[in-house]
Amino acid sequence: MEFLRNIWRRKLRSTLTISGIVIGVFALTTMGALAENFNALIDGGVKYFGGSIQVGAPDGQAAPFLPISKIDEIKRVQGVAAAFAGYSIDAKPGGTVVVSFGVPDTIVGADPAENSYSALKLSYASGRFVTSSSRGEVTLGSTIAKEFKKKVGDTINLPVKPAGAKPDFVNHTFNVVGILNETKTAPDSFAYINLTDAQMLLRDSLPATLQIDTSQITEGISVYGNPGTSTSDLDRIADRINEEVPGVKATRPSDLVNAFKAGGQVFTAVAIAAAVLALIVGGLSVINTMLMAVSDRVREIGLKKAVGATTTNIMGEFLIEATLMGLLGGLLGYGLGVLLVVIRNTVFPAADGSTLFLITPNLTILAIGFATVLGAGAGLFPAWRAARLDPVIALRID
Repeated sequence: MEFLRNIWRRKLRSTLTISGIVIGVFALTTMGALAENFNALIDGGVKYFGGSIQVGAPDGQAAPFLPISKIDEIKRVQGVAAAFAGYSIDAKPGGTVVVSFGVPDTIVGADPAENSYSALKLSYASGRFVTSSSRGEVTLGSTIAKEFKKKVGDTINLPVKPAGAKPDFVNHTFNVVGILNETKTAPDSFAYINLTDAQMLLRDSLPATLQIDTSQITEGISVYGNPGTSTSDLDRIADRINEEVPGVKATRPSDLVNAFKAGGQVFTAVAIAAAVLALIVGGLSVINTMLMAVSDRVREIGLKKAVGATTTNIMGEFLIEATLMGLLGGLLGYGLGVLLVVIRNTVFPAADGSTLFLITPNLTILAIGFATVLGAGAGLFPAWRAARLDPVIALRID
């Protein structure tokens, strides 16, 4: 009867230990997937802004616009290979604020030629990009296309008319000519139109009392060097633009890249720290369980040593047991974490269609590998203690 009770206690302790690891790995998987999704967005920003110079209105200027003629002045600066006007308009003005880690839906006015210079290349799931000469065409990012259930050949009214819009609210019907492949970055939430249509939407968004020829202004200018130009060289070009072109502010690419990276590091540290804390608790439970297992199996260990089991044999037995508990807990915790991520991203997507979690191969290796190593590491001391038992003393214990 006592033998059966010992077996039941061992199984109960092992189950509780594995459950602790499961909870820890589940936390690591979900928090890590959150960090991976955020870092994918950060990486896209680093790639784009690390390969271009963003030029805007100087600090203190009342209107956030630049004369479009500044593009020609910037092109004359040494090292500049191309410069493009750009416009950014809220796709859902006055809509309900949605808490999201992604980029809000945005209408982007862009020159189709810019994609050949940008380090962040766009590709198409279907259709094509808008052309510079077309009117009323739009290419949608994957997220915004999913949000509004649009495909090539459909139409969409932009900006989206909010509930309770004022009588003077104006939007226009655009034909969807392309859907972009998912990038896990900002373009997923963009609706790309050409510059002429963007200038029209900008004019619609300005107060009627403000008489501005929007065809002669731009909200920003993206500047590119020759292919292969490093970020440090782009920094120097930005400095030359500030020196030679009055009335503009060129931001050093390295400043934007460092800001993106700093944000990503902080977010990752917070997310992973919470998960690792849960895993440490799981590791302590492994140590406790294995130490109690040693106490329960003193006579068994003594018998094994008496018939020739070596210190290595005893240590190996306990280490394998601890490692298997870590591996099993890791697999179960990771599986539950992935299940939650899939349900959240597919069954209950965000209102704006964006995903919140991202499972990557690196995260998979980290979650399962860390749990396995944790189990093995936590089992070292109990295994050493078991191996050090004196067989004569162990066999005397009743």
